[in-house]
Amino acid sequence: MTDVKTYLEPAEEKMEMAVAYLEEALAHIRAGKANPKILDGIRVDYYGSAAPISNVANVSVPDARTIAITPWEKSMFKEIEKAIINSDLGITPENNGEVIRISIPPLTEERRKALVKQSKGEAENAKISVRNARRDAIEGLKKAVKNGMPEDVEKDAEAKVQKIHDNYMKKIEDVFAAKEKEILTV
Repeated sequence: MTDVKTYLEPAEEKMEMAVAYLEEALAHIRAGKANPKILDGIRVDYYGSAAPISNVANVSVPDARTIAITPWEKSMFKEIEKAIINSDLGITPENNGEVIRISIPPLTEERRKALVKQSKGEAENAKISVRNARRDAIEGLKKAVKNGMPEDVEKDAEAKVQKIHDNYMKKIEDVFAAKEKEILTV
């Protein structure tokens, strides 16, 4: 006879990973405030290999609207600037010879709505992942009944899976609501 935990633990793990992925995905969405994570996807040519900006420079946020990039080597100024200009950020960096500054412009109302829509899509993908994890766990429990698990144990386990599912759905809603508030705050 199989144990209920063999179905509950993997389901909860998948749900936890869905929430973590959502948080990571939303961190990369620009919300009008300077956040060094928006540079994570940008790669620069560093001695023949593509490296993230954070591997070739110090990235800091001196104020709410500015990201400062201090390359460790003078030769990297042009490479970093070129990578930022060619990226989909839509922001032109400023270079004073010491530091590359990226000024984050305030978002337009139209852009804010588009970012909220993008965030909602990411949240919906996370919800789908959580639902799939619940479905897989319940299917596994139903198969376990055929293999000798008592039906009342299976029903209790299904209720636990549903409770875990509801908990993670609330977490996803909270994460999305926080990001939506961040985007819409002028």
